[in-house]
Amino acid sequence: MRIGELAQKTNVSADTLRLYEKRGLIKSDRQNNGYRDFDASMVQLVLLIKSGQKLGFKLREMDGLAKAVTGSGLSQDETSKLLGDKLSEVDAKIRELTQLRALLADMMQQACPLRAPKTKIA
Repeated sequence: MRIGELAQKTNVSADTLRLYEKRGLIKSDRQNNGYRDFDASMVQLVLLIKSGQKLGFKLREMDGLAKAVTGSGLSQDETSKLLGDKLSEVDAKIRELTQLRALLADMMQQACPLRAPKTKIA
């Protein structure tokens, strides 16, 4: 698929996709006319990178993850370690966000008892 189609499917600008490619996070094949041709698997990878960034991961942190997902020269053990490390980081962020949510809910309860959150996200 061309860069515009990938941009549309992932809601990421073409400029951002070019940056990801320049940084080695995603790959394309160049056609004779110079157009980039992205494999369909890049959609999932771009969405993963975008999600990671939303959670606060830097692009340099996503590099290892992108290599693990695409199998770019990594052994199975290296891939497993990279993915396991990233899972641990995500779990840590979830714990931190859960603690922050509890703190905010408690503060809201104290400040506005009638408007306290009624549901808790598990």
